[in-house]
Amino acid sequence: MTDETLNPATMLTAMRRERPLVHCITNYVAMNIAANVVLAAGASPAMIHAEAEAGEFAAIAGALTVNIGTLSPDWVKGMRAAATAAAANGRPWVLDPVAHYATGFRREATAGLLALSPTIVRGNASEIIALAGAASRGQGVDSRDSVAAAEDAARALAGSHDTVVAVTGATDFVTDGKRAVRIEGGSPLMPQVTALGCSLTCVVGAFAAAFPRDPFDATVAALALFAVAGERAAAEAEGPGSFGWRFLDALAAVDEAALEAEARIGQA
Repeated sequence: MTDETLNPATMLTAMRRERPLVHCITNYVAMNIAANVVLAAGASPAMIHAEAEAGEFAAIAGALTVNIGTLSPDWVKGMRAAATAAAANGRPWVLDPVAHYATGFRREATAGLLALSPTIVRGNASEIIALAGAASRGQGVDSRDSVAAAEDAARALAGSHDTVVAVTGATDFVTDGKRAVRIEGGSPLMPQVTALGCSLTCVVGAFAAAFPRDPFDATVAALALFAVAGERAAAEAEGPGSFGWRFLDALAAVDEAALEAEARIGQA
């Protein structure tokens, strides 16, 4: 926890100074890149999902992130144990409900996790619309809805579950049901690199660990960092392949001054 003035630039410096331990339960596809992204952002990742230790570890980590991308019954047990322990020990935790509408198993698992009161929910537009109980156009892990179409659903979800909701896409939207901002930036190449969204969830956890009393501002800071790094990487990239490694470099290179100068955040 820190007393830094809450703006994304100073929060980045504070987060890196603290280098928080982030407990990441994420999917098989995302594990490697998510760990690298968290390291490049300036935090310390731990990829632990077994029920036998997930609860114990969540109690000592600065924050927990849960991504349901590759579910199994045993992983759900680990997710629930970790989320329960995080909440019991006052640790923020982030839910990434990947394609939660696709199957009954996913819907049931997500409902159980949502009942454990996540501090922050991050998803694409279709995921957030469906999680709020409205009809979405999502297919598999892909969103077919615009972020703008999900804003009302995000506000409703935030209000009904007392949580922060982040909808990510071409323009990101963050709300706690009372406040809301839009964040410009990033690149069309980002969806062409697998698991960058999953990795962003882990970076949200890093900022939430450093600022557990300010989950709204922590989420905005994480998304702003991603947006600036994405723009920088895209300026030099020749395609998705070179964008991937350039994004890691850009993420590590963005500092307080760069984030202050280049982040584009507006009230919604």
